[in-house]
Amino acid sequence: MNYILKNARIIDPGRSVDTIGDIGIENGVIADPGKIKDAETVDLTGKVLTPGFIDIHVHLRQPGNTTAETIASGTAAAAAGGFTSVVAMPNTSPAADTAGAIEYLRQTAARTGVVRVLPCGCMTKNYSGQEMAGIGSLKSAGVVALSDDGKCIQDHALMRHVVEYAKSFELPILDHCEDNFLAAGGVMNEGKWSVLLGINGMTGAAEELMIARNIILSRQFNWPIHMQHVSVKESVGLIRKARAEGIMVTGEATPHHLSLTDECIRTYDTNYKMNPPLRSEEDRQALIQGVADGTITAIATDHAPHTVTAKLVEFDHAPFGIVGLETALSVTYTELVASGIMQLPEYIKRLTTGPADILRMKGYDLAEGKNADITIFDPDAEYVIDPACFKSKSRNTPFGGKKVRGRNFMTFVGGKLVYELGK
Repeated sequence: MNYILKNARIIDPGRSVDTIGDIGIENGVIADPGKIKDAETVDLTGKVLTPGFIDIHVHLRQPGNTTAETIASGTAAAAAGGFTSVVAMPNTSPAADTAGAIEYLRQTAARTGVVRVLPCGCMTKNYSGQEMAGIGSLKSAGVVALSDDGKCIQDHALMRHVVEYAKSFELPILDHCEDNFLAAGGVMNEGKWSVLLGINGMTGAAEELMIARNIILSRQFNWPIHMQHVSVKESVGLIRKARAEGIMVTGEATPHHLSLTDECIRTYDTNYKMNPPLRSEEDRQALIQGVADGTITAIATDHAPHTVTAKLVEFDHAPFGIVGLETALSVTYTELVASGIMQLPEYIKRLTTGPADILRMKGYDLAEGKNADITIFDPDAEYVIDPACFKSKSRNTPFGGKKVRGRNFMTFVGGKLVYELGK
């Protein structure tokens, strides 16, 4: 179907556009609305229209844990949240460390997915941190990046070789930064609240140390390394300094690290358990400042679905992670834009051109002839998050019952309407 989307506030960071106007969709691509015939017209007065959001950090759980999520349910959740592309993390079972595993993901996504699924391959075999994966074959199979997310390569010499090979095959690295010895089996932030609650703490130095390692390797080989789910103020400072020096590093922040702190864990609710853990208010404010000033160039969900049963255990034994695709827009818009911390166009960059640049996607914008991947949201809509309404198979969120502002309204992928609020 062809569309004419009228009277929207069009924010297109890739072309520095911020205007009230119309957008046309014809045969799946952006077109001049004045030249389209037989189109459905949609009045978007009061709505914001942007390039489709990109989430560079998503766990779709298929293959291996389809009781928690599938590619079908995960991409439906993405569409509901305004994301038109998601990067699928490779820590599945079996791991996405071979061309065959990548082909399975691509075929399943083509058959059952409703948004674009961009495959990410493992840096090491079975993401075990022991032996480098076949990066050349992964590249040929179509991966857009490399990651051992969920784990961090502890062997610095091995990580060096991974960076060298990644550069030769022009693949960005997305790294979960954590020193296992310093993390020491912690399950929440090391600080006041871990002491008061009697829970084993995880020092922020475990993250800081590996970010410093990656900055050194990025500088040595002049190749981009992206730091996943940055959580402590020291990490933000390291990335800020490195970027000022021209080193090719980037970082992402999650909605939960931008809006919650370790004090939330005083209820022992396992929906507040994630890795890296929720940190202090001082760390949260440093992250917000990093997102606002462009040190942190992407907002990513680290969408990590778990069943109710998996989370319904003692805090120490519960798995890390929460779902985030369907709440990311509302939580971060409320925290960053509605609060007055960021202007809307700059915020939109963190969900569009910021992630696209990390993935080395050129020309991610709404120019005529481009794929019609479009997100439309209502910045004034207020509602209370209800996990029972999620498209995801899982409900492990700490945001249930939270009143938020800003809600996705429509999502188009390749010109196809894949989500409309209330329908």
